[in-house]
Amino acid sequence: MAVQIKVPSPGESISEVQIARWIKNDGDYVEKDEEIAEIDSDKATLTIVAEADGILKTLVKEGETIAVGSVVASIDTSAKAPAKKETKKEEPAKAEVVAVAANAKDSYANGHPSVAVKKLMDENNIAPAQVVSSGKDGRITKGDVVNAAKNGTPRLAMPTHEITRDQKREKMTMLRKKVSERLVSVKRNTAMLTTFNEVDMSAVMNLRKQYKDAFKEKYGIGLGFMSFFTKAVTEALQAFPAVNAQIDGDEIVYNNYCDIGIAVSAPKGLMVPVIRNAEALTLAEIEAAIATLATKARDGKITVDEMNGGTFTITNGGVFGSMMSTPIINPPQSAILGMHNIVERAVVVNGKIEVRPVMYLALSYDHRIIDGRESVGFLVKVKQMIEDPLKLMTGGTDPMKVLLGV
Repeated sequence: MAVQIKVPSPGESISEVQIARWIKNDGDYVEKDEEIAEIDSDKATLTIVAEADGILKTLVKEGETIAVGSVVASIDTSAKAPAKKETKKEEPAKAEVVAVAANAKDSYANGHPSVAVKKLMDENNIAPAQVVSSGKDGRITKGDVVNAAKNGTPRLAMPTHEITRDQKREKMTMLRKKVSERLVSVKRNTAMLTTFNEVDMSAVMNLRKQYKDAFKEKYGIGLGFMSFFTKAVTEALQAFPAVNAQIDGDEIVYNNYCDIGIAVSAPKGLMVPVIRNAEALTLAEIEAAIATLATKARDGKITVDEMNGGTFTITNGGVFGSMMSTPIINPPQSAILGMHNIVERAVVVNGKIEVRPVMYLALSYDHRIIDGRESVGFLVKVKQMIEDPLKLMTGGTDPMKVLLGV
């Protein structure tokens, strides 16, 4: 009996996928629920599993684009499982090693100089390709080098390492093609501007250093900078709701919640998993959500639903060493915050020059919906919250009021 394997639907809006690779080969014996293939959609990478035990027959080639629901393979369930082979310790094939060495020795002379001749060639800056060899088995002799020099062979600087001009072509994945289309569309269809600011990271770095061990002991997860920025962003979005809004036709849709997308660099390309209702989460809950979603994205296990519906995005180029950038909006959102690396810089504090750890921030926004006052005000709000993390941790309320109950 043959069981047909069809392409599952990655999501309602996806009609076709691409066979990224066959994990199992045609003719392999597979077991039920074993992963047999990876498929790429324009949003995520998913796997196809075997629906029964048997011999696999693949019907579609790698890289081929097919419709959702199409039959891509079949499994012959009447086939018996192959007997398991006992693994024996293999003895090294000494005779084969000797043969290989002998062949290498026989063929080495062709186009190669001896040590003495190589020294002469180096002294005259003459490459082997410029010399006509006349020695046994094609070996370059001293006379060949002398003749090359007499005949006016151009002398070249010898490269100290192997060079190549090879090229490699790979078909773009559906995810990469979709990202490309969306980025070009953003540049073409939005009035995108970027505003910048800098933030003194001293206070949040000191706070993190003081409590990171206790934090990890209590929650079982590290305390990073992304949770502070995510929390600061949610506070700023509530103060400037236009930054959390989006255009839908001739209407502006204001979101009263903060679904924050965190850009993650994955093997298949850039992915943006979303933390739902981040405004209601604690730092520990945000850190746990980031760790879970980022791991799933890098392992190719992220689902379409986990990447849909964000209202604002944060991207951190600082992990790659970026000092400054202008991030591109993730449509249909209206803004994106770019974080960068932390560098010690000379700054003026209370009239004195001090060395402080500083990060540059960039907010790219759609000027059709967000005015300069709102974009600058939003970024200043984020800066204030990061530079006063105690205020951030108390939900934006004055810490003194919380501590004294007034």
